[in-house]
Amino acid sequence: MYMTDADALVESHAYPATTQELIDAYGDRTLELPNGSETIGDVLARLGAETFESPEEAQFAIYSAVSRKAIGRVGYSDRDPTPLGSPYAPDAVSF
Repeated sequence: MYMTDADALVESHAYPATTQELIDAYGDRTLELPNGSETIGDVLARLGAETFESPEEAQFAIYSAVSRKAIGRVGYSDRDPTPLGSPYAPDAVSF
């Protein structure tokens, strides 16, 4: 299942809900991630005992607790400037 499928699952759950209630209901479902997979139960277990007041809170918690398997390229950012002296820096332009 993809993360969007997990969103649909937690949206259908009654709230408020605890971490353990969500694990009991959906913990065996497998999330397919860019670099592997893990269960919703494994993801939610990282959070400890919490109470979610809405589906949005549960969704944000799941997105924030997935492992590094969810990261496409670790350390990559197309928003960071190129470091000085990098061989990949663009040619300097003088105006």
